[in-house]
Amino acid sequence: MTDLYKKLALHLDKMPAGFPATDSGVEVKILERLFTQDEAAIVLGLNMWPEPVPVIAERLSMAPEHLGDTLMAMSKKGLIFRAGKEASPSYMAIQFVIGIWEFNLNRLNTGLIRDVNEYLPQYMKKSWLKYKTKQLRVIPVSKTVTVDLATMPYETAEEIISKQKKIVVSDCICRKEHDMVGQPCDYPREVCLTFGSGAYYYEGNGLGRGIDVEEALAILEKGRQAGLVLQPGNAKDPGNICMCCGCCCQVLANLKTLEQPAKAVHSNYFAQVDADECVGCEACMDRCHMDAINMDDTAAMVNFDRCIGCGVCVPVCPSGAIALVKKQETDQYDPPANTFETYLTMAQERGNI
Repeated sequence: MTDLYKKLALHLDKMPAGFPATDSGVEVKILERLFTQDEAAIVLGLNMWPEPVPVIAERLSMAPEHLGDTLMAMSKKGLIFRAGKEASPSYMAIQFVIGIWEFNLNRLNTGLIRDVNEYLPQYMKKSWLKYKTKQLRVIPVSKTVTVDLATMPYETAEEIISKQKKIVVSDCICRKEHDMVGQPCDYPREVCLTFGSGAYYYEGNGLGRGIDVEEALAILEKGRQAGLVLQPGNAKDPGNICMCCGCCCQVLANLKTLEQPAKAVHSNYFAQVDADECVGCEACMDRCHMDAINMDDTAAMVNFDRCIGCGVCVPVCPSGAIALVKKQETDQYDPPANTFETYLTMAQERGNI
């Protein structure tokens, strides 16, 4: 049985985001918790692009009628992705993160949480931080950016949200799983936004509720006031925006352990303090998730090696002494046009195509 799950782990590791092996083999234990043997065998026959049931059935030498029911059930469990109309859906394999883990929002249990929390720090070091192109990037809310700066539509959260036609909001899986193991978080929980085909999938699986642009912008403002870091998918037209905290989010928690987090994120901004206006209240220090702000005599000082340009420090400054400034043009990041291009670039960097 374990050999089947090892094959599945290797299959997932060949995807753009990877699923690297560990010395303990905890990644195999995770798959054993999530997949039956029959489900694992089916995923081995799926590609990472949507295909109709007859095509998959022919490849697996299975009856389309029976396989169609199984694929639908697997997609409802968050093990594979379902696209298209309910009457004639297509199916595809999905990465572990962002993908299988997040899609199991409603199937969490303490054993799975324990194993995933053991695995993700190792995943971050072996896959996420190792390669140049990340799955997520960091963006600000426009009101945190210096008003005289020109911003591109993909650089601020309001612009990304305002052009969406289908939006679903769901609970943050990181805060939910921390709450389940007795480590509750005070940050807002229903703040994760999904767009487009992913939104239809979330809604169809009962992972979230459909909302309009107006409510999505209100949720964004709630996240801004709470001090959450905005991490959309790494594309000009992303499929999601996560609102993250340093206490629960594995991405931010592992970035914080680095000496230079700023070099490990895709961000076009950094925070800057006007020392003459700073009143030394230290509110910005308390708000920062990267420990990027310290006091220098009577004024706050930003460590640019640690600042990821999220802007959470800006709203709490009582004197307006801190603002986001755009990086020099040579240091600005131009994200891929869409998720497909992002994954293609990631796969090329990993040598999988």
